[in-house]
Amino acid sequence: MFSLSSLSSCLRLSKASTSHSVPTALGPLSLFTRGRSQLAPRQVKYAKRHKGRVPIPIGGSTKGTTLAYGEWGIRIKGDGVRLSAKQLTTAEETIKKKIKIIKGSKVYLRVFPDIPVCIKGSETRMGKGKGTFEYWATRVPTGRVIFEIGGVPIREELAREALRQASDKLPTAMEFINRNTPPRLGRLVLHPPKPPKDVAPEIDSKVEQVETQTTSA
Repeated sequence: MFSLSSLSSCLRLSKASTSHSVPTALGPLSLFTRGRSQLAPRQVKYAKRHKGRVPIPIGGSTKGTTLAYGEWGIRIKGDGVRLSAKQLTTAEETIKKKIKIIKGSKVYLRVFPDIPVCIKGSETRMGKGKGTFEYWATRVPTGRVIFEIGGVPIREELAREALRQASDKLPTAMEFINRNTPPRLGRLVLHPPKPPKDVAPEIDSKVEQVETQTTSA
């Protein structure tokens, strides 16, 4: 038989062990922890989403294909692509490293990775749900502006070189644009319509020729 003192000590020890126990299982949204400098949304409604497809601009809208904040920029010239947060961060750091010599220069990111991408291991049997979260990504169609630089006047040569180095980090063909670049609708560049020709002088000249012919006859 145990004494009352030994039983009370055992109960105290069990309470202490249960009160200081730390759970080791991770919560359902613990994978979505966001760092201060990380490109990731603060919160999401659903932990996993469908893969989806890159949108094709067929509706006639040219929104997001011209500059809005800076003086120089790059936009997608090739096929639409899914860009990951790591690719965008690498390209942004490349631009900042190149233009940091200019005080007051800014880099504007026109897209944001807010789609969770889940991947299953190789040689895995079908079923048993969707894979685990891997990284954040965004779907970008053809003609969409990705980066802009501005804030202060920047020479075109320096801007071209910085944006060229950033384009090399991205998995699609890019093009350099400025404030005067026309918008894009997919692969079609929408140039402004040319002004109509002044046809009045031509009509007057033809009328004069007809009058001279009638008088000579």
